[in-house]
Amino acid sequence: MRQSDYLLKRLEKSRFRSSFHLSQKDKAYCYDKGRATIERHARDFIAQRIAPAIIKNDGKQTPMKNHPVFIAQHATATCCRQCLHKWHHIVPGVELSVSQQEYIVEIIMKWIEKELNAQDSW
Repeated sequence: MRQSDYLLKRLEKSRFRSSFHLSQKDKAYCYDKGRATIERHARDFIAQRIAPAIIKNDGKQTPMKNHPVFIAQHATATCCRQCLHKWHHIVPGVELSVSQQEYIVEIIMKWIEKELNAQDSW
């Protein structure tokens, strides 16, 4: 089992993390934009909002609605550096490496695919 699969299983057991789900509007947005665009958005959001070593508004930089990636970030504990440290053991205060950013995007995309029940169809 890959590390990301193991983590998603652990997150499912969290009452808070498992309370997040994509709305019909979010699902329609995913299907309309396609997987490549949603993944690009995830990469951009992580690079801009999560990857820097110091984040002025850490813990408040990820909205809880208005984009499927934001919902996924809360569901996967990739929404802030504090959650990344608690759930993913990624040390805060250090800029994220490219491989750490890829890992985060992988988890986000797996969660979205699971919500869509469409691993191979979008």
